Amino acid sequence: MTDAVVGRLVDQATLADRVERGVAPDWVADHWRTFSEGLTGERNDTPFPCFFGAESVRDGDPLYTAVPSMSDPAALFDLGQTLLEYLDTYQDHSERASLVTFFRPPGRPLTEAEYHDRLWHILQFLHVHDPVPWPEDIPTNPDDPHWEFCFGGKPMFPTCRAPFYDTRKSRYCPVGLEITFQPRALFEDLNVTADTEAGQHARDVIQGRLEEYDGVCPHADIGDWGVEGDREWPQYMLSSDEAQAPDECPMTVTREHPKSRWLIETPTPEPAD
Repeated sequence: MTDAVVGRLVDQATLADRVERGVAPDWVADHWRTFSEGLTGERNDTPFPCFFGAESVRDGDPLYTAVPSMSDPAALFDLGQTLLEYLDTYQDHSERASLVTFFRPPGRPLTEAEYHDRLWHILQFLHVHDPVPWPEDIPTNPDDPHWEFCFGGKPMFPTCRAPFYDTRKSRYCPVGLEITFQPRALFEDLNVTADTEAGQHARDVIQGRLEEYDGVCPHADIGDWGVEGDREWPQYMLSSDEAQAPDECPMTVTREHPKSRWLIETPTPEPAD
C-alpha cells in the first residue's frame, strides 16, 4: 500500500490523514466525510443499521480506493489491479476489512437508471478482465440463488450507495457512486452467514434498525444468499424507482477463460494522485 489514494489501496488512517492535510482530491474528501459520518452517526435516533460495518469504520478496519471514472477503461483496469491487491492482503489487515470504493462524481446529475447502468458496466468490465476463472462452485446464471459476483476467484458481495436514494438514507451518498466489496469469506469468518444462528440474529437486528433508520420498510429485494426465492444481484444496488431498475441481471457470466490478458500481463504503474 502507498499514501496515494486515487487508483491505489490505502488503509483508513492514511485516507483520513490525506483528507485532513488537504492533499486528497476534493471529491475523495467529500466521499470520505459523508461515508464516515453516515456509518458512525445516527438518523432518527438510530445508529447505522449494519452494526458490523459501523463498528469496523469506528475501529479503522476497512481498506479504501478512489476511482476517477465509472467508465474510462484505464480507471477500471486500475480498479481491477487494486481489487486483486486487496484480495491478496485484506486478511492480514483485519478480519473486517472490506474494500470501500469511491468513484469520482459525474459531470452532470445521473438518473437512477444511469447509476444501475454504471454499476453493471463496472462489474461486467471486471469480469471480462478477471485473470482468474469464475469459481467452479458458483453458478454463472444470476437467477440461481447461489449466484454471486466473483473476481479473482473469490465470491463477494458488492453493495452500493448513490445519490438517488431519497428515502433509503442507509444507501444514500450525496457525492456519487460508492461500492463496498465484501468477500463471502469475511462473513464466514465473522460467523454471520444466513445458515448460522448468529447470522440470523444479526439479520434480524439489522432489519429492525433499517426500518427505524430509513423510516420505511426494509426493501423487498433484501434476502440471503443461497435461499430459494432470494436473488443476490438486485441487492447490490437496491431500486428506489422500480421502473428505472433492471428486471433481469444485466451481467453476462461465462466460464470461458481468459477473456482478456490485460490484468495478467500489465504491470502495476507507479502510484499517483
